[in-house]
Amino acid sequence: MAIIEKPFSCRKGNMVIRGKEVFDDELEGLLKPVIISHGFTADLRRSLPYGHFLAGLGYHTYCFDFCGGGYETTSDGSFNDYMTPLTEVDDLKSVISYVSGQGGIDMKELVLMGCSQGGFVSALAAAGLKNKVRGLVLFYPALCIPDDARAGKMQRIRFDPDNIPPVIGTDRMKVAGAYASSVIRMNIFEEIKGYRGKVLIVHGTGDTIVNYGYALVADEVYRKNDAESELVLMAGAPHGFTDDDFDQSCEILKKWIGKL
Repeated sequence: MAIIEKPFSCRKGNMVIRGKEVFDDELEGLLKPVIISHGFTADLRRSLPYGHFLAGLGYHTYCFDFCGGGYETTSDGSFNDYMTPLTEVDDLKSVISYVSGQGGIDMKELVLMGCSQGGFVSALAAAGLKNKVRGLVLFYPALCIPDDARAGKMQRIRFDPDNIPPVIGTDRMKVAGAYASSVIRMNIFEEIKGYRGKVLIVHGTGDTIVNYGYALVADEVYRKNDAESELVLMAGAPHGFTDDDFDQSCEILKKWIGKL
């Protein structure tokens, strides 16, 4: 086994999306792609450990920075005045288009994986792409985002939801008002139910940022709409899996993806 990590880039209009692909250079034949999306304020460094783990299982993984998706992202765009959940959906679709144009990739086996806001984005993208996505992996997905926007409380950002200014938040935690206004009328469970493929949802019961109740509802919605959904609750795990929680989440992922 020879795991390779190399940079890639693609375009979304006049913007450049940058990332890294990770794969076993000794594998032959068509390769199964997994595209991994990071969360709010984060970057691909949070996705890469999963990229390497899946590459070790024989998958060709793509980890990328959303445009303006975090404090230290390398893709174009500013965290403070550009990024919204919906610009990230467009970013992910651009990466999917790029991957589909690469030789030796079996797009019939495409898996989308997202952590936190990346899970929110991946779920929306999968619903739009329907049967073009073989599997969907949601780790502690931030399906609370529209409810938080309606409450005027998005993590440490506070604002009047009836009068959203052009910029919300302060200091480093400052984003475009469109971050909230783009989702404030969204019913996320209506939006995601269009995906009817295979779903894995993993959420910690100790998550204080996104209550695991959202995962329970999502699992029920997928099942009611003919998706093959599996929900795993990790007792006491927080928002974001590290150390033993990371190892446990990898074992859950390995077991699930091996059945695709």
